[in-house]
Amino acid sequence: MGHYLMCRRYDVDATLPFFLPFPSLAGTLGAVIKIREPFPTRNALFDIAIGGPIGGFVVLVPLLFWGMHMSNVLPVPPNMDGLSLGEPLLFKLASWVTFGRLADGFSVNLHPIALAAWIGLLATAWNLLPFGQFDGGHLVHAVFGEVSKEITLVTAGFCVGICFVSPLSWVVMTSMMLVMLYVFGPRHPPVMSDYEPLSPGRRALALFALVMLVICFSPAPIARLR
Repeated sequence: MGHYLMCRRYDVDATLPFFLPFPSLAGTLGAVIKIREPFPTRNALFDIAIGGPIGGFVVLVPLLFWGMHMSNVLPVPPNMDGLSLGEPLLFKLASWVTFGRLADGFSVNLHPIALAAWIGLLATAWNLLPFGQFDGGHLVHAVFGEVSKEITLVTAGFCVGICFVSPLSWVVMTSMMLVMLYVFGPRHPPVMSDYEPLSPGRRALALFALVMLVICFSPAPIARLR
């Protein structure tokens, strides 16, 4: 919805957000909008790209701390089998603020709101990857211009490599990225005023987007307990 509202602000023709159901822990891949005309300027591209991650982040942070407050700490059963969730830096902070340092053999039993916030962290990190037409790819093109092509290829290679670390977490996402790379290519769609300088305030927001990526990212979001 953040993307859509920014499109309305700049009078860029775009569809309403479409929900993407998917058979997974979250039940969805989020939502997507189709932008049906070129971005007018680099500043407009930047604002439209960052509108989604900023909007989601503003919502998920209070939900994370609220959900953590309603969670509890339980001993981990011996020989427990199943899946474990990776802990991004922001998740670790919320856990520490709420429960302090956990004793060995104990783990947080997440309230559903905290679990939803964790999924929001994962979605934010994935969307901010500097790849193609992901939000992060749009931001990188707005900031660095044509260098975004090389950054897209490096990001794709990184995701292929991390599949060997956590295949359960990354195979589906990486496969989707490789399909996008094959269909659309690594070059970002042109902006009508591609040489317009990005404002200093937006460059500061780009650094904040990088911070969001770092604190929401987990190299192994889902792992199987052994």
